[in-house]
Amino acid sequence: MSEGLAAADRAEARPRSAGASAAVPDRRRAELDRLSARGRAFLGTDLAVMGGAMTWVSERNLVAAISNAGGFGVVASGSMSPDLLSREIAATAALTARPFGVNLITMHPQLMELIDVCIEQRVGHVVLAGGIPTVAAIQRIRAGAVRVLCFAPALILAKKLVRMGADAIVIEGSEAGGHIGPVSTAVLAQEVLPHLPEVPVFVAGGIGRGEAILSYLEMGASGVQLGTRFVCAHESIAHAQFKRAFIRASARDAVASVQLDARFPVIPVRALANPATDRFREIQRQVIDRFISGELSQKDAQLEIEHFWAGALRRAVIDGDVEAGSLMAGQSVGLVTREQSTADILAELVGQALMAIAGRDQRLTSALTGSAEGQGAGG
Repeated sequence: MSEGLAAADRAEARPRSAGASAAVPDRRRAELDRLSARGRAFLGTDLAVMGGAMTWVSERNLVAAISNAGGFGVVASGSMSPDLLSREIAATAALTARPFGVNLITMHPQLMELIDVCIEQRVGHVVLAGGIPTVAAIQRIRAGAVRVLCFAPALILAKKLVRMGADAIVIEGSEAGGHIGPVSTAVLAQEVLPHLPEVPVFVAGGIGRGEAILSYLEMGASGVQLGTRFVCAHESIAHAQFKRAFIRASARDAVASVQLDARFPVIPVRALANPATDRFREIQRQVIDRFISGELSQKDAQLEIEHFWAGALRRAVIDGDVEAGSLMAGQSVGLVTREQSTADILAELVGQALMAIAGRDQRLTSALTGSAEGQGAGG
């Protein structure tokens, strides 16, 4: 059993009274395992918890740590070349014998070559993100005996992706960090989970505690994906300044980027507000004014706006420039209060889920006891 799971079991197994039975926590764990069985089987893990693929953060060290602790680490390939991705996969495999996956961006100009790298490196799962993939991409992955997961922002697209061959679906709400859609996690879960039984569905966006994980499993999810919660793991290579910004932040600090003019669309990105956030709004105003005056064409103006954030994430994550860099974070950042080992994070999540099950059982027992007492007293 992994270190993370063992720690959670030890914490939950501590008796609260001299007469506490060890069978009680065992039953709670069995219930959690039952609810997550489909996701665990699909991923090949002890926990149905995927690590969100975060560029510059989800590299070999954090990915291997998540997998070693019982979860499912996912390498963020970002804009990597096929050769660089091949080296990163090999380096990750050297740190863990447990399953892990690779996140590929569908708009990458060398997507097919990256898929071939994953097949050659015997990666078990590929996550396609950043847009609706082609049938050719999905089928190429499956032809290599690799399982493919796709992001779906709505039920109709989830069903379409399943018809195209997706083995599992990830639904991610607007509470997430990085590029986001317009619909909240809770609403997406209600829209998709009751109506997509064909494949495992993993829920993402704003999840930072075990009680939330349990609630989505009870709604029918096969598992969950968490990104922001792992940024401040000891194994994360994120700069100390970047981590400090997360620890100090509240949920309200993680805001979506603002679009000033519909003629110049901005893909929404959720990040911690900082001086660069204000600067981005100022740049948009300046560029729009230059377009109106005829100094810039619409295409050139759009490019200037899009290029503002180029390299900004690396400046924040790697260099620690939290003033001019991009501090991509989900709203669950308010639940990140300290640095912890990855194993401790997962153990904490499991412990919270088990406590939630215990609370539910206690409420049910109290209700049944009260009902029986009422009947015994003559109603």
